[in-house]
Amino acid sequence: MSITLTHTPAVAKADEILSTEALAFVEKLHEKFASTRETLLEARVAARAEVAKTGTLDFDPATAEIRNGDWKVAPVPAALADRRVEITGPATPAKMAINALNSGAKVWLADLEDASTPTWHNVIDALVNLTDAAAGTLSFEDAGNGKSYALRTDAPLATVVVRPRGWHLPEANVLINGAPAVGALVDFGLHFFHNAKVLSENGQGPFYYLPKMESHLESRLWNDVFSFAEAELGIEHGTVRATMLIETITAAFQMDEMLYELRDYASGLNAGRWDYLFSIIKYFREAGDAFIMPDRADVAMTAPMMRAYTELLVQTCHKRGAFAMGGMAAVIPNRREPEVTAAAFEKVRADKTREANDGFDGSWVAHPDLVPVCVEVFDSVLGDKPNQLDRQRPEVNVTAAQLLDVASAPGSVTEAGVNTNLYVAVAYTAVWLSGTGAVAIHNLMEDAATAEISRSQIWQQIHNKVVAADTGNTITAELVAKALEVQVAKLRDEVNDEKTFNAYYAPAADLIGRLVSGRDEDFEDFLTLPAYRLLSTELVSK
Repeated sequence: MSITLTHTPAVAKADEILSTEALAFVEKLHEKFASTRETLLEARVAARAEVAKTGTLDFDPATAEIRNGDWKVAPVPAALADRRVEITGPATPAKMAINALNSGAKVWLADLEDASTPTWHNVIDALVNLTDAAAGTLSFEDAGNGKSYALRTDAPLATVVVRPRGWHLPEANVLINGAPAVGALVDFGLHFFHNAKVLSENGQGPFYYLPKMESHLESRLWNDVFSFAEAELGIEHGTVRATMLIETITAAFQMDEMLYELRDYASGLNAGRWDYLFSIIKYFREAGDAFIMPDRADVAMTAPMMRAYTELLVQTCHKRGAFAMGGMAAVIPNRREPEVTAAAFEKVRADKTREANDGFDGSWVAHPDLVPVCVEVFDSVLGDKPNQLDRQRPEVNVTAAQLLDVASAPGSVTEAGVNTNLYVAVAYTAVWLSGTGAVAIHNLMEDAATAEISRSQIWQQIHNKVVAADTGNTITAELVAKALEVQVAKLRDEVNDEKTFNAYYAPAADLIGRLVSGRDEDFEDFLTLPAYRLLSTELVSK
């Protein structure tokens, strides 16, 4: 096995991150685990085919002993005992990383996945920033505005929890035997190699968020990766801690099993609500009227299926001594518009109050201004306690039917919703192609997960010939094609820059147009896979 790079990006300290020793470690990870990852991705295809055939899911009787067993995950380290507010965001550029660390949040989810476009520059710059943060030396001079950014010394910094890419994503700039490397192993391998020793010595990790998993066997793979990595670098077994995102419908049926597989390393589960909705649509896209999702704006966390999902998550986590982490409220403040900010605060307060009262130990925000809101809500419930692991929720009894009860979600499908989905999907994909993975659109924080919901909903609506409640029109490929033209024209006027439009928005519109066609052959498992291929074409210059 051999490892090579397409090139070294023009990033300060890139040579240090991509050292011979670090790349040799990444190569070892691939030699030991890449084939298992391929097998697990193939198993996803088989699992989806089974759902398409049966139209349902259930808890696996073969793993009932694990669900009914008396076991707990490893004790929580002190640095993760209090997670009442976590701020999420990319680790590049450096000033964003510094702002997150200085935000007053207990934890920073340093995102190399949904909130970050995986250009080679972004990947390596993020790893440089995370390495400097671990060493306490991260700083940034903004020549554009003359500002200096540095880590605060007057209050604690947020504890860093790194989210590598999901198992499905490749890294085209690292080649193993001439083929693209596994993005997750590149992200984890380079971060762990450079930071595991200093973080473990300081009691600060290394800690990880694990995204997009669809089965407990994928958790087992991460368990094996952690165990091997610790042994390889002389880190004490069980030093790593990982929080898994329950953001696929299949994972919702395997929460106990996923924690069990990672029990030496697990610190909790997170309710990754946006990808969870996308996963439901993806898995049940041809299953008929019972699985037609209302407009995205109508699907609140109070919908019965979402209540079942979050209550089961809290109960499962606390039974096993793991943290239950709440999801993202998409609304964000706008400092130039006080009314928008006030409305954002009110919505976030209501969302976090529901989570805290349900037993969650903390939750996510996407903007530093929302940190105090989340802290205040959880303070009012937790008081002096760092968490509420003692709240066991024995009264919760969630069934498979409740998790799959899409039909009871209030709301409807509308042409207005189609237009919004098209606008968001194209606008976000264009920004993603330009190198930015999270963006505010109409005062909502959009990332890859919300774009996935937008494009998959339209595919499902066309495929199932859904009738729009507001116009009475059947949503067809022709109707959507015309609507897409209108939204693209709107975006062209808003961008008002032909070069930018042609570089990013035109290819984004072409891609979304294909992905929402309603044809079986055009449903991509992940929007970011064909979008990633676009990053290396002449349409999108980097």
